[in-house]
This record gives sequence, structure tokens and C-alpha cells, in this order.
Amino acid sequence: MGGEAMSRKEFRTLADPEEVRAAIDGLALGGGTETVDLRAARGRVLAERVDAEVDVPGFDRASMDGYAVRARDTFGAGEAAPERLALAGAVHAGEAPTVTVDPGECAEVSTGAVLPEGADAVVVVERTEEIEVDDGTTIEIRDAVAPGDNVMTAGADIAAGSRALGAGRRLTPREIGLLSALGVDAVPVRAAPRVGIVSTGEELVRPGEDLDSSRGEIYDVNSNSIAAGVEAAGGEPVVYPHAGDDYEELERLLRTAAEECDLVVSSGSTSASAVDVIYEVIEDRGELLCHGVSVKPGKPMLVGRLNRADGGQSAYIGLPGYPVSALTIFRMFVAPAIREAAGRPEPASATIDGELAVEARSESGRLRLLAVGVADAGERRLVYPVDKGSGATTSLVAADGVVPIDPDTDYLSAGESVTVRLFSADVSPPSLLGIGEDDPAVDRLLDALDTPRYLPYGSRAGLARLRDGLPDFAVVAGPADDVDAVSVARWHREWGLVVPAGNPADVSGLADLVDRDLRLVNRGTASGLRTSLSNAVAALADDRGVSRHDIVEAIAGFESAVDAVETPARRVDDDRGDAGLGLRSTAERLGMEFVPLGEQPVELLVASDRLERSAVDELREAAAKLPDRCRSVPGYRFGGE
Repeated sequence: MGGEAMSRKEFRTLADPEEVRAAIDGLALGGGTETVDLRAARGRVLAERVDAEVDVPGFDRASMDGYAVRARDTFGAGEAAPERLALAGAVHAGEAPTVTVDPGECAEVSTGAVLPEGADAVVVVERTEEIEVDDGTTIEIRDAVAPGDNVMTAGADIAAGSRALGAGRRLTPREIGLLSALGVDAVPVRAAPRVGIVSTGEELVRPGEDLDSSRGEIYDVNSNSIAAGVEAAGGEPVVYPHAGDDYEELERLLRTAAEECDLVVSSGSTSASAVDVIYEVIEDRGELLCHGVSVKPGKPMLVGRLNRADGGQSAYIGLPGYPVSALTIFRMFVAPAIREAAGRPEPASATIDGELAVEARSESGRLRLLAVGVADAGERRLVYPVDKGSGATTSLVAADGVVPIDPDTDYLSAGESVTVRLFSADVSPPSLLGIGEDDPAVDRLLDALDTPRYLPYGSRAGLARLRDGLPDFAVVAGPADDVDAVSVARWHREWGLVVPAGNPADVSGLADLVDRDLRLVNRGTASGLRTSLSNAVAALADDRGVSRHDIVEAIAGFESAVDAVETPARRVDDDRGDAGLGLRSTAERLGMEFVPLGEQPVELLVASDRLERSAVDELREAAAKLPDRCRSVPGYRFGGE
């Protein structure tokens, strides 16, 4: 079947989230019970009740250093009229008493010692005084005690036959301490469900292996991230080799995982594409319960069962291939099921309210989980989208949570109040939020700050968001007009064309790109570097007496663009271009040649209404040290115009 052409499989009616949860609830994910050594039990969940088999303590025990006495012998004792008792001997912790306390006597005891026969209380050592007399040692007692004072009787902590811990109790160091006191060395716990993880796709390469981007290869993100999520939820992840989209290979891997695991989770090959064949395997070798969920991101999701050789079935859940979609669906549906099977409680839900900084549009008909970041803006808490698409892994760490948007809602307005479901209870807003130009100096600045977040969306975005009141600061290359902000640092960077080592095409300036058959790798329009290049193109057009459009049309690759500051140079180095728009610092760091076209001013701008924040004081201090931090960065100079 793997070699035959397959027809496109259309999505069936998308299930709503509650239908998917109900289907998953019907799967058997539990791994049963196992007995583990107490030293390996931390974090596990008790499968059965544990009763005390012994008294704790198993004897009447002195709880203070002092003297064991018959309480009646101390009645009336005080500072003015102490009682004197003959010292009969001593008992230390860990030894059997060899002394008996008779009327008129006492025995020295240490904390934890067995109370000697005859004694029923302990006088603390601070309320006594030792006196030597002719016939031995006498102890002056200056405090009256009642029977049981400063004594822990046998079974006072927990008595034999008592219920010590109930089933379902998560074992922390406290519970392990109690079990140790009971002499328990192994405990029955809920077995962690074994979860087999299979990532699919011909393009996947394991991290650490060589990557061939020319073939469209990408590193496998989902295997490790889903395995971490399984472990955090209380499961035992088992990562299998990734598979291509061949039916026979997918079938073999999924059936192997089903034989060895309670739950099989795959990622990728779940959409309606003609090459996505997992649903075929599930229908042929098991049972398909759901195909598609009405959630964005995450529509291509499967729920079903896989047959085992023993006649039973293992649970199966198929996740989308894009990492953001895969983890969204995992958090929403799979992690709760694993926690329930492992006996783990649901983590405390954490939500915060805020004000949407910019408008957010949604696709009607599906629940949208909008990935957002959170920023403190004085007395306001701002919420801003960070969704760069399901295939953008940086969305995984740039977001603090999600804002659910109902299926019947087309958009949320800027300024609208929203509730953010945080990814975890310990998520907190960054100390500072910055937006703007991608620049090596900014990287060094961020290294000096405490938990900042910087979104390198370009100078245009930095200025626009600064006007909207979102970030604490923006980094802008080029003019920075019409913003209510204060400049706290300024530098110049040398920009131009990055070419291969040795400059084989003998590029000497912008005119070479116009007049010769050379390929340019350009930056996006939001970048300050693109603005400077556009200005240079306009100047060249004026010199030649032609339109700017004529110059742009003559430069191969001008209208194509990449986002990051080093990407053009790296593409040139990979022979995917003859010259890339970039910085001298990038060229020297990558061992390439540089053709200078000019200097560009860069400013660090702080929003005027954030100047009183203590984190901004930290930013100012770090900015003042930037010249020293960037001393080794070529093509940079600080201060001046």
C-alpha cells in the first residue's frame, strides 16, 4: 500500500473539544500498580492505603534533655523552694535503661532516650542544678511537672493499626519521612503510564545530527518537547525513531509502540493531505474515534485505539505536526488524561486579566487559543499576541499563556479586557518588554538585564508598538520621529553587503547589483537595514536619472526578504546568493568579506511613562556600559550624531 497513490482524505465533521475529551476519557490509559523502593518514591502516587504496623514512637520517650522523675516528687518545687532528688543514673538515646527511678530519685536523660521505669515526666535541664553531697549526687528541681510533661508516649505520633496514608496521596519528602518512621522500605504506587512517542515526516532530523536545509530538512522538535510534557504530567515517555510517511513503516512503528505502551502519541501525518496516512493505519489496525477538532491551532487531531497481539488495545492520540499546534493540543487534551491515569492532581489553574494591546482577529467556527505575552505597563497589564504561526517554535517561549476566543467571535478590539490562561502558575511578566531592531549590541544589553523579553520584529514594529504604548523600550535603526520616548543610548553600526570570502564576484558597491547578474539576499521591510538600503537605492536612481522602480527591478532578489540580521549572510555563504544585506560585524564573525555602504544610527528609546520603573533604571545602567560590552564588535561606535 505504501507505493500506491493515495486519494486525499477529507476531514470528517470536526469534533468540539468536549466530544474529544469524552473520547479520550473512554480510553484505558492507566498503567496499573507497581511497588517501588521508598528512595525512588518521591513524586509517585500511593495506589493503596498504608496502615501503621508499629507504634511511633515504640516506647515512652524523653522529648527534652533533663531529668526523668516521678511527677509527684516535684509537686510544690520552685525557685524559692526547690526539691532535691538523688541521681540514680543516666539514660542516653539509643540505649536500653539500666536504672529504675524510685521515689525520691531521678535519672539524667537525653532527648529521644527511653523513659526509665518508674519515671512519668521529665524536668528540663535548665530548671535544675547538680549538687555534690557526701553520699553522691543530688539534683535540685526548681520546677513542678505533671505526669507526661516533656514525654512522648508510645504511639503518640501514630499508633499501630492506625491509617497512615490513603490511596491517591502524592509522596513528598514529608510522606516519605512518615513511611520511614513506620519502617516501610517499599510502597505500592500507581504505575506511570508508558507513553510511546512517534514523530512522523520525511523532513525530520534528530537534534545533534547533520541538517540539510536544501532538502527541506528540519530538526525534530516534537519528540523531545512532548516527552518532557509526558514526564511533567506523571507519565513515562518512550521515544521511538521518527518515521517517514510510508504506510508500512508507520504501521510497524505504531504497532510496536502499541505492544509496549499504554498510550501511543504521534505527531504529524494527521491532516487531510494525500501523504498523511496515519488515519489509514488506525482505521486498518485499530479504531478511529475522532478525526479533527474544532480548535485553532490544532485542527488535525486523531483519537483512537491500536490493536495489540494479545487481543487488547492501546490508546492512541495523534497530534498535529507543527510544534505550536502539537503542544497546544497536548496541553489541552493529552496532559490531563496522563495526569489522571498517573493519579496526579490537576495543577492549580492560573489566570490573569489584562487589556489587549492590539486588535486580534479570529477564524469563526473554531475555538481559537491565541498565544499571548503579558507585560506590565505601570498600573495597566497589557496582553499582546505573539502567534507567528503554528510552525514557529519561538512562539513556544515568547508566550505566557493563551486567550481563548469563542468560535462565534471574529475579532477582539484593542483595549478590550481579556483573561489569559497562563501556561503554569509560576509564569510572571518579564521585567522589561522591548521590541525593535535585530542587533548584536542589543543581545549584549539583554544579557545584563534580569528576565527581559525582546521581540526582534524590526524598527518599524518597534516604533509602531511604542506609539501604541505596549513596550517599555524600543530599539530603532534610522529616524525615530513622533514618539513619546526618551533616548537612553545611541550608537552607529556599519552596514553594507556581505559577500563570500575572497569576494569572488568582485562586488564593490550597490551599482554592481544593478548592472550585473548578481543575486541579492535582502532584509524584510520592517528592518532598519532595509530602510537604509532603500534610501541608497533612491539616491542611486537620482544619480542616474531613473525611477527607483527601475533600480529595484534591476536587482535580482530585492523584493524577496528574510527576517534575521545574519540570515542574508548565511544564505550567501551557502551559495544561495551573491551578496547579502548585513553588518560588518556579521561578515567578520562568519569569516566573510564586507562591502561598506554606510553607517546607520541606532537608538534605544524608553517610553516616557515607564521612566520611573526600577527595571528601567537597570536598563539605563546596562546601556551606559554598552560601549565596553561591545568593544570587540567590529563596525560599531557609540555616542555622537
